[in-house]
Amino acid sequence: MSKITVLGGAGTVGSIAVRVLAEGDYFSQISIGYANADRAKEIAKQYGLDKISFVETDANDPQSIKEAIAGSDVVLNTVGPYYKYGPIILKAVIESGINYVDVCDDFDATESMLDMNEAAKKAGISALLGMGSSPGLGNVLIRFCVETMLDSVEAVDIYHAHGGEPAEGPAVVKHRIHSMIMDIPVFLDGKPGTVKLFEESGRALEEEAEFKNVGTYPVYSYPHPETITLPKYYKSLKRVTNLGLVLPPAYAELIKGMVRLGLTGEEPITVQEKEIIPLEFAVAFILSQRSRLMEEVGLTVPQGCLKIVIKGEKDGDSHTYVFSLSSRGQGMGEGTGIPAALGSILMSQGRITEKGVFPPEGGVKPLDMLELATTALKSFKGGEEGLPISVDHIYKDGNMESMDLKF
Repeated sequence: MSKITVLGGAGTVGSIAVRVLAEGDYFSQISIGYANADRAKEIAKQYGLDKISFVETDANDPQSIKEAIAGSDVVLNTVGPYYKYGPIILKAVIESGINYVDVCDDFDATESMLDMNEAAKKAGISALLGMGSSPGLGNVLIRFCVETMLDSVEAVDIYHAHGGEPAEGPAVVKHRIHSMIMDIPVFLDGKPGTVKLFEESGRALEEEAEFKNVGTYPVYSYPHPETITLPKYYKSLKRVTNLGLVLPPAYAELIKGMVRLGLTGEEPITVQEKEIIPLEFAVAFILSQRSRLMEEVGLTVPQGCLKIVIKGEKDGDSHTYVFSLSSRGQGMGEGTGIPAALGSILMSQGRITEKGVFPPEGGVKPLDMLELATTALKSFKGGEEGLPISVDHIYKDGNMESMDLKF
């Protein structure tokens, strides 16, 4: 038995991870590191378990982080946005000599943290980055497909759509804005490159994607780290893309519109003798409109789908596998928090043995995740085992067969 500290453990993602961890018998102590004591204590009380405690934490202060995680065997970091907090927290964890898991989906933060690989190795720790949905579970599924179904992989196209959560925090909106204004990494024709969301290079990748049990929606490029990590592990890859959308589409368009208008800067401007940061206004306005836009399309429950299209060869023939993980009634919190909790459990059990800093495909054995998901989620999902994954196998002649996996 061991202790885990969940930084951000009272947030949308962190609270789900805490619940999964609390409902199993994997840790003797679960500590929630959070800035808001009332919210953290509410989460601890909600689960009604004595082994959950709270420690006030300032994610901007490395010393505060070190004090919060002292005595832990694993640190799960769910504090966003990662482009701001990811490197700060990982550095503090490495210096504390503790194994680490996060759900980072910012590629620039991922690059910065991968640069800490040698420091983590010297400290003798394992740091698993991006163990959410995309990145995260998707990377593990890709590894599963490549290792068990293909001789070589040529292309991986990742699609995701989700929305309808009861609440959304400013950090999530800031992450989306950050994702829209930067150079977006892609891997095309066997070479790394970048596109701009609002320029022709970005528009050329936009498409309509069908998501099982969710619908068909326009998707656009996301700067998720799979496009920079997967080619390092699978040298035969010629193409990796990541396209997504937040639901409803009008909500996504509102965020894009604020970015297009230049209303997301961080330099203060004076409005009626008061200094206002445009980004903070934009985020507040976007969130103020969210409920109305959801009501207009009848989006009343969380829903989402992660879809991965993997193309490659087996015995000289081309094959395509389409993995879909869709849900209604569960949103981003569950889709990200559940895999994060599972990754933390695997870390505590010693089933992640890689040292240094690495993405899921570099350290998580798919069958270990499969075995754990089958058993760990029974109480959380009311007795249902595992994570239901549908797989469509498309042969070179276009014929298709479908199968269901529990993963």
